[in-house]
Parts: sequence; C-alpha cells; structure tokens
Amino acid sequence: MNKFRLIMIQTLGIALVPFLVAGQDLQSGNRPLLFSANEVTHDKKSGIVRAIGNVEVSHEQRVLIANSVTYNQIENVVTATGGVSLLEASGDVLFAETMKLTGDLKDGIIRDLRIRLSDNSRIAATGARRSAGISTEMRNAVYSPCQDCAGQTDDKPLWQLKAKKVVHDEKEQVIEYTDAYLELFGVPIAYIPFFYHPDPTVKRKSGFITPSFGGSSALGPTIATPYFFDIAANKDLTITPTFTSKERVHLAAEYRDIGPNSRLESDTSITLDSNDDLLGHIDTKYRKNVNDVWRMGVDIQRTNDDTYLRRYKISSRPDMTTRAFGEAFKGRDYLKIDSYYIQGLQETDDPGEIPIVLPMLDFSHISKPNRLGATNSITANALALTRTDGNDTKRLSLGYGWHLPRIGSLGEVLDVNLSIRGDMYHVTNLVNSNGQGSNKGISGRIHPQASVNWGYPMSNSRGRVTQTLEPLASLIISPYGGNPNDIPNEDSVDFEFDDTNVFSENRFTGLDRVEGGPRLSYGIKWGAYGQNGGSSSLFVGQSYRIKSDDTFGPGSGLEDNFSDIVSRINISPGKYFDLNYRTRLSHEDLSPSKNEVQLAAGPPALRATTNYVFFESQPNSEFGGRDELSGSIKSQLNRLWRSSLSGRYNLQDEGNLQAIALNATFECECFTFSTTLKRDFFVDRDLKPSDTILFQLTFKTLGESKFGVSKDG
Repeated sequence: MNKFRLIMIQTLGIALVPFLVAGQDLQSGNRPLLFSANEVTHDKKSGIVRAIGNVEVSHEQRVLIANSVTYNQIENVVTATGGVSLLEASGDVLFAETMKLTGDLKDGIIRDLRIRLSDNSRIAATGARRSAGISTEMRNAVYSPCQDCAGQTDDKPLWQLKAKKVVHDEKEQVIEYTDAYLELFGVPIAYIPFFYHPDPTVKRKSGFITPSFGGSSALGPTIATPYFFDIAANKDLTITPTFTSKERVHLAAEYRDIGPNSRLESDTSITLDSNDDLLGHIDTKYRKNVNDVWRMGVDIQRTNDDTYLRRYKISSRPDMTTRAFGEAFKGRDYLKIDSYYIQGLQETDDPGEIPIVLPMLDFSHISKPNRLGATNSITANALALTRTDGNDTKRLSLGYGWHLPRIGSLGEVLDVNLSIRGDMYHVTNLVNSNGQGSNKGISGRIHPQASVNWGYPMSNSRGRVTQTLEPLASLIISPYGGNPNDIPNEDSVDFEFDDTNVFSENRFTGLDRVEGGPRLSYGIKWGAYGQNGGSSSLFVGQSYRIKSDDTFGPGSGLEDNFSDIVSRINISPGKYFDLNYRTRLSHEDLSPSKNEVQLAAGPPALRATTNYVFFESQPNSEFGGRDELSGSIKSQLNRLWRSSLSGRYNLQDEGNLQAIALNATFECECFTFSTTLKRDFFVDRDLKPSDTILFQLTFKTLGESKFGVSKDG
C-alpha cells in the first residue's frame, strides 16, 4: 500500500498519466525506478518488467514517457517505443520513436532524435549516444532556435546549423559542432570546421565572442576578435584585439564590476601606430554608496591624441571630462564636493584656457514650513578654478532666502520671496574690460532681492474638451550695478533668454552674474485638453525693466527696457501628430531672432520628424549662431522590416550637408539584420569627411557579427 501511494503521488504531481491502473517500484542502482502505466507486468523469473499504455518511468529527476516500455532487470536496460520522450532536470526534452537506455536513464542509444532545449531551441539528429546523463553525441544533426520567423516552417527555419557531429555537454554547458555549415534561408553561407556556443542554461561564460570585420582609409581592412572572461557573477572582462592592415594591433579592454553598493565600468585601449607613437585612452566610471547619507564617484577620461577616438571609431565626443565628487543627502540638507578637469579634443580648443576646477562645494538647506507655510533656505558655494594660461579664480558665495506661497480666496496663486546673497572673489591675471592689463586681488558684492509672483488659473469644460487660461505676472526688485568689472564671468557666459526663464529671478545659469534693477515680467498660458489624450497649448511672455542694463549684451533679447517676446506653441491632437514651436521675436518689429520647430507626423508605418533651429550669435558666447535643418523618415514596413533615413543640413552661408544616414533592419525572434550607410562631413586636422557602410547580423544564441567599411574623402 505504501509503494502504491508513492507511485500515485509522483504520477499525479507530474500530471502526465490520466489514469493509473497499475504501478511498480523497482531498484536501479541506489534509487528506485518508478513505473506507472495502464498495464504493468513483472516476470520475476526472467527479471522482465513490461509496461503498456501511458507509460511513465522516473528515476531521480528524469522522467521517461512512452507507449510501451520493457525493463530488463538483469541487464539493467530500459527499452521504450512509441511516442518516446525523456524529460531532463535542465528542462530539455528528448523525443524519439525508440530509446534504449540504462536503468538510471543516463546512458543509451537513440535513433531519429529530436531535442527541445530549455529555451525552445531545437536539435534533430539521425542518431545519438547518451553518456553518464551529461553528454549527448549526435550524428548528422541540425540546430536552430527559430520558432516563428518570416513565415518559416519546422522543416525550413530561417537559419540553422548543420553538422556531421554535435555534442551537447551538460556538465561544461556547451554545444559543440564539428564539420558544420551555417544556412540562412536554406542557403549555406559559411563553413565552420569547429564551433561551440553555451547551452541555454548558461547566462555568462568565458570564451570568444563572434568577431567583427571592417575597414577604413586610415586603418585598412580590420578584424576584431573579442574574448569574454567571466570572472565572477558580478565581474567580467572583455579583451578585444583588432588587427589592421595599415596599422599595428589595436588592443581594447572593457571591465565591469557591479556590487550591491558600487559600480565600476572601465573602457581602455592602446596601440603603437606605424609612426611608433603610443596611443590610447581610458574611460572609467566608478560609483559607490558609502552609507545611507554619502555617495561618491570618480570619472577618469583621458586620451593622449585628440583625433585618436574618431580615427579608431571608438567615440565622436568633442571632449573628455575627468571628475571626482562626493555628495550627501540628509533630511532637507544637501552637500556636494566636486572637481573637474576637461580635455578638449577639437582643433579650436586651447588647453591652456580650459580651467581646472578643484574643488567646487555646494550646500543647501531648506527648513520645514512654519505655521504660515513659509520656508527658509541657506545656500553656500565655494570654488577654486585655475588655468595654465589665463586667469585664476577663487569664489565664496553665501545666500539666504525666505519663501511664502499663498492661495487667495479667489483662487489666485501668490509666491513671495526675499533673498540676500554675498559673493567674494580672489582673482589673478583677470584681463580688464578694455583688453589692457590685468587685475589681481579681492572683490565682492552683496545682492538683495525681493519678488512677488502672481497667477490666476481658470478652467472650463465643454463636452470632451477642457480649457485652461492663466495670466501670469512677476515683480522683482533688486539694486543695479551687481556685476563690477573685477568680478570674472566663468559660469554665466552662455546666456539664453527664452520661454523657460522669462519669469526667473536670475536668468543667468551660474553665480558669477546677477540680474539687477526693478523689472516686471508678464505673460499668459492657454491650454486645451481632450479626453482621448489630444492637447494644445500656448504661452506668450515678455519682461520690462525701468532702466536698460548693459549686463545683457546685444542680441540677448534683454538689452533694452522692453525685452523680446518669447512664446511656445504645442499642438498634439493625437498620437500621429506632434508640433512644438518656440520663438523669440524682436519687441520693435517682431522679427525672429530665434526659431525652434520640432514636428513629428504619421503612423509607425511612415513617420516623419523635422527639427529646425535658428538663433543669432551673441557677443562673448562660446557658441556661434545656428541655422540648421535636420530630420528623419522612419517606416515600420511590416512585422519584420523597418527602415529610416536621417540627415542634417547647415543653412548658413551657402549651405552644406553635415550628415546623412540610411538604415534598413530585419528583425525576428531569432535573427536580426541591419545595414547602415552614412556620410559624415566632420573635418578636424587628420580627420576628413567619410563614407561608412555597416552590416550587423545577430544570430540568437550564437552572437553578433559586424562588417563595416569606412572611406575618407
């Protein structure tokens, strides 16, 4: 009775046998061989057990299912016929018409084998030999992970590997192929004498990654052969040697270490070029949560050659930033200690004029609201900035603020702010405003300010549309003359007046410049919002100051008493149309000094985006004016195919095309093919405009392979 219960419980738990008629418990090795079937007979004299009808045989974690099973106890052989399947503990399932196995179901011979791996990949073979339950050697085998891709059938998957010999080693967790062909759409595209890849149970494993092929005018034909080191569950290293025909070997390394409270990512490379120059770079990022309050980080970015990153197709960044910081969050307090060193990579960059920031400290505190709802704030900033060629600056800034938000009885919204800030500077080699001589010494300022912000939001709903209307006004009072010539301007050079800062108390982004004098800002916001998600909005604003301020130079939009008019329009009636328009118009003749248009229209089958940017250059700005048009057309042709065309055109002077790219991508669950053709017009010293064509093939379970060619000129 106890034996019968054991078999029944196991059978019902697996839910494979619809009706248990008979059961038997036999010894195979150290563990029992459990039988269940519609009919079981046991000839004790010959030692033969026969099971017929819905047969299930289990041993340890393996389960054998068949129409008929014979077990020879003397020879310890299990023979299964008719709809045979063997379930492995890994999740793999082996199918065949006939299997002859040892009593522990670990060893045996199988004909006309089909395997469904744990990730639903499939292997078929004319015959196979099982060994020790951990190795399956197959002859004339076919492997494919494709299930439903491009209308394929089971007989003709999108791609497959055919090999004379395939070995699935479950202990080493690899599938090995000997004398293999890779077929795509039924056509052999590559012969592989020997090849292996991890089986589905592997998430990470050391080994070679699929190589990438390419070439360029500077390097000639290239081949990259990465090797992945699985150091630990949270650590790995990828070494990639790239062999070139015109230069020497280029070696790159990527290291990752991800812990519960830290993260380290590092990319490095090195090469000895044909001129015997040692070139390389490092790009390392480290973050660590020290405790519940403190967090720290270090970024190291350096290269010993300005054009190296672009020439070796590593990156197209214009600069590299080395940084170390620490920051603390506790309650309503925030502290940050920061430092920067920037390496400019463009021809126009002067290393001597690029500052080193060491250190920069920021502190802020906001109190809890009192019984009136008012809050107090304290801010502090300390900065030390040095150059090898140019002025050095040290700055200490302390500020106090009082803020009271109120909502009136009629629904009007009021914000009252009082603040005072003191700044002290020590400078050396500061060039005078007339360009003659230089200043050295200590200077400072105290800048008090009061402001009142007012808004009156209104709304109205009719039918399926809700409209909002809100007039806005802001009155700010502060003294004139807050920017003497002996205070340098390091962090407020690039100023932009637009719809985002028309109501700001200080429109400068940094601390080196303050906005002085009484001024009034006013504007209006309108919006319409549909129940189905469509919306439209409009904003228009302007500022007025009693006396013009030479702090704002010509072209800033704030140099006169009346500022330029800034506005923003958003129109999005549905998911197939989205228009954003921002502009700045002269207060004298409404001529535009800035236009930005972002337009996206169309369904996924054909969606076009257009971006237009125009703004005039400003004196003393690091950036010149822009008049540029860019856009793209993307098409999801069907479930499998998508394409895109993008470009950027400079409308200044005589106009010129700056970049253009064409992409086509095929993607299904087991295969991705992408090709990109692009033209880059970037020019900098030994870098010339280039044409690039790139092919990228990704085979599920096998890896990714890239083929690319780049030509200068």
